[in-house]
This record gives sequence, C-alpha cells and structure tokens, in this order.
Amino acid sequence: MINRSLNWIKTHTTGTLDAMYQEVMISGVSIDSRNIDQGVLFIPFKGEHVDGHKYVADAIDKGAHAALWQRDAGEIPRDLPVIVVEDTLTALQQLSKAYLKEVDPKVIAVTGSNGKTTTKDMIEAVLTPHFKVKKTQGNYNNEIGLPLTLCQLDEDTEISILEMGMSGFGEISLLSHIAEPHIAAITNIGESHMRDLGSREGIAKAKYEITDGLKGPLFYDGDEVLLKPLVKDNKDAHRIGFNEDNEYYIHEMIMQDKHVQFKVNDDTYIVPTLGSHNARNATIAIAIGSYLGLSSEQINHSLQQLELTGMRMEQLEGRDGALLINDAYNASPTSMKAAIDTVSQMDSEVKIIVFGDVLELGEDEVMYHEQVGAYLQGKQIDYVFTTGNAARHISKVAETFTTVQHFDTKEALTNHLKGMLNAHTTVLFKASRGMKLETIINELL
Repeated sequence: MINRSLNWIKTHTTGTLDAMYQEVMISGVSIDSRNIDQGVLFIPFKGEHVDGHKYVADAIDKGAHAALWQRDAGEIPRDLPVIVVEDTLTALQQLSKAYLKEVDPKVIAVTGSNGKTTTKDMIEAVLTPHFKVKKTQGNYNNEIGLPLTLCQLDEDTEISILEMGMSGFGEISLLSHIAEPHIAAITNIGESHMRDLGSREGIAKAKYEITDGLKGPLFYDGDEVLLKPLVKDNKDAHRIGFNEDNEYYIHEMIMQDKHVQFKVNDDTYIVPTLGSHNARNATIAIAIGSYLGLSSEQINHSLQQLELTGMRMEQLEGRDGALLINDAYNASPTSMKAAIDTVSQMDSEVKIIVFGDVLELGEDEVMYHEQVGAYLQGKQIDYVFTTGNAARHISKVAETFTTVQHFDTKEALTNHLKGMLNAHTTVLFKASRGMKLETIINELL
C-alpha cells in the first residue's frame, strides 16, 4: 500500500502543511474514522448530512498519522498534522494517480452494465499465476473506491485490474483519466441506470468513456450494435462475441454439470460457472491473457481454477440437495434474459427461477419487466416465481405460457420454495441488490 511522507502528499495534492510535519510518514489511507489502522492518512469528506472533518482529531487519536483538511471546512486545527487542500476528494484522486505512476503496473480497466466483477475475477484468475496482480475489491468502482484501490497497491504490483462503474455521464471518463489504463474492456450494454442516462444509446456512450484515458487496446462485446458507431474510428478495438465475424468468435457452447465448455476460434475452454454470458465474460479474459503473451493452454488451466465474487452465479447446496444459484447481486432486463437462457440449458429435472424487481429503470420500468416475461415463452423453465411491485409484471405476461406465481412477501415465497426442494431441483435467484433476495436463500440452505 501507499507509504509516503506528508511532504510527498502535500506536493501531489497542491496542499499546504506545517513544515514541522513534512517528514511524517503515512502507510495507507482511510475514509472511515471508525476503522483506523496505525499510521494511515485519514481523508474526511463533507457530505450533505455528515462532515467527516468532525472526526479528524478522533482518527488521529486512534492512530492515524495525519489527515487532509478541506479549506472551506472551518477553522484549521493548528495542533494536528493536517494537509490543507481545496477539495479532499480531488486530493484523494490526485495522490492515488501520482502513486499509481510511481508503482507503474500495467492497468486493466473493466466496465459494462453487467458482468464487470465476474470479468474482473476471470482476468485475475488468468493472470495471477504469471504476474503479481491486484484487483478492485468488491465493488470499489467509483470516484472514491477506485482511488482507494490504487492506494492499496503494493510497490511491486505488476498488473492492476480496475472495475469502473457509473450512474451518469462523465464518471467513467474521470476514472479513466485517473487510471490511464493500458487495456480496457466493455462487457455489455444493458439497461442499468436508464433512469439517469435516458436510453441504451446513452448507456453505451457513458461506458465508452473508458477509452478517454486509454493507452492501448479495447476488447468489447462485438454483438452489441450500439457500440459499433462508437468504435468505428478506434484502430485498436477488438470484437468478442457469438457472431462469426467477431475477432474472438465464441461457438460450440455446451453446459456440463456446473461448468460451461465453449470454443474461442479454434481453442476449447472450460469455465466453472454457468451461462453463455459468462462464456463471453471469460473470452474477454482469454483475449487479454493472449494479448499479454499467455498460451491457450495456460489460460484454460487458470480459468478452471476460477473463484467468483459472491452472489455472481454463486452455486450453493440447498435443503435436501437442491442446487441454489445466487445471482442476485444486481440485475437488468438483459441479465435476466441471460439467466433464463442459463437455466433453460441446464440438465435438471425441475428448473425454477425466482425474479425480484429490477430497480432504476425509470418510466419504462413496466415495459422492461413485461419484456422479461415475454422472453420466457418457449424456454425450458418449469416454474417462475416473482416478488416485488415491478416483478409482478413478469408474472402477468408469462402466465399464459408457463407456470408462474407472484408472492406479495418474501416470507410467503420462502415457505413455498421449502416444499419444492430436493436433489433434482435447481433454483436461480435474480433481482437488483436492493431486493435482498439473499434473505430467501439463507432460509433454504
């Protein structure tokens, strides 16, 4: 992690500091005064309801060696080691960028409406046997989380894998300029943040901002028509997908037990997760591994050791031997359709999907949920259960061609599922994080 003097931090944040503190060293940064490790730099933020500057003295008492102080945050404490800056968030971003330049790893940036974290995990699995790799932990993928991730880099890090998220225009552009990635990937374009960005075209433009600071190749979903006009002048953009004209052509996909097997061009890969969407995510990792000089044999071996972050196609053993698939960390209509395809292709006697609401879809919320319901027609799904005000519209559309039931409460749905579980049953759970479907899953383990 970052280990620098206050003078270094002052220089790179254009701040001011009492000369008596210039040689004080900090090790790591923290933005939470309740979680202070010895020697860290505490960075307070001025929020709408809470001003972190109130806790600077407390953080230093707990072991922080110093803190930043925003110039408009009130009287500057003269008896504490503080660096005064114009804006503490900007200062965090500045010092993280300066530290990144000194560590000088190869930076890989990943964005997309769905699959960012899974793809990040897959890239890590491919590269870790051959490089010293550090990745974004959890979903630290915004204007605060990404700089914190950079400050956690060890001095000998060779590759940094960064997830870049957003809720509006300009946010990924900022992250791309901070990280200046050598390689970037766009997993897909879905409907997340439709309320803020207005259309899928807007989402595509916001995701493409990842190229604003990019120094090298872009690997992207070549089947997504909305990306085509954006990449047309990019001479180092590489297409991945299921259409034959893609540079990395995915085909001959087979679902095997708890694995998916597929070919990319002439090479066969096996990945211990489910779904065609994860074959595409894995192919991004394959393409990046190949670009960095790894053989298909090395990549395939590494992918088979994959361990995904929780709640992303996470396979759990439920009551009486049932297979429960927790894919409820987030959701969009696109990822819900992918979940339908995944379960439809599985070899299980009884196949059940539990859907909750997709949030943040804006005024077209009902239409998008109805589209998910319509997508169920002709799919090999035995039962569809829904909960939530918006997910009700999935059931209303699908009830004419499949067995569906809507539940007003998660408790009622949980009790219903308890009577259906056995070793021949597979249940996949999908909804936005705010629906907290894991509360159902925990009762079924």
